[in-house]
Amino acid sequence: MKKLGFILGVVLLLSIGASGCATAVPAGALYTDVSFPGGVGDGTMAYTKVGVAKSNSFFGLVAVGDASIKAAAENGEIHTIKYVDYKSSNILGIMGEYTTTVYGD
Repeated sequence: MKKLGFILGVVLLLSIGASGCATAVPAGALYTDVSFPGGVGDGTMAYTKVGVAKSNSFFGLVAVGDASIKAAAENGEIHTIKYVDYKSSNILGIMGEYTTTVYGD
């Protein structure tokens, strides 16, 4: 019986370790603070307005806010999107902040 429990424990640990290795957002197990571009807009780098939208997560259990491109564009009164940047910060999965920044006119 002990041997079966040990085998099941090893299988469980291996399956947890092997799952979720690749994500769309680069993430560190202990700390994350990365910025990365979005693939949207007309490609020109000239802009006159900036809009920002944020969302937050707590303990990996609750996430609130609207970090959508639409919310960021509305916050910056942007009608023509030039490009988009994203920023992700997370500490131990306890507290996370996700920011979308839209540049445009």
